[in-house]
Amino acid sequence: MNIEELSPLIDDLASNIQRTMKIKSLPVVTLHDDPQNSEDLLGKTAYYDPGNRVITVYVTNRHPKDIMRSIAHEMIHHSQNENGQFDDIGAVGEGYAQADDHLRNMEKEAYLKGNMCFRDWEDGYKKSMMESIHRKN
Repeated sequence: MNIEELSPLIDDLASNIQRTMKIKSLPVVTLHDDPQNSEDLLGKTAYYDPGNRVITVYVTNRHPKDIMRSIAHEMIHHSQNENGQFDDIGAVGEGYAQADDHLRNMEKEAYLKGNMCFRDWEDGYKKSMMESIHRKN
């Protein structure tokens, strides 16, 4: 995968989600290459660190759209953090989304809004690319 080719798309996606979700400041997004994790059938895909406002995405052997979908999901967690939804949460360990109703609802929101933000961005991006191609002809 060519990260240099993907980076402008990630930036555009993040800016689009920032506008859509009215996010005050963008988090840092780090792309993590981890061959061992990529061999694990249920390996990590991404996580958000609310204390440092950092999104970490595992990229080894993943499709670029899957990477960007993970970023969109974690961007929603960043929005939740800005809105105070991470305040006073307990430990976030294995099974947190099954054991805590508040965290489960945050996950539901991140899956729904993250996927829809990604889909809307992707459709808009493809449309603008087609319009650009037609303008050149």
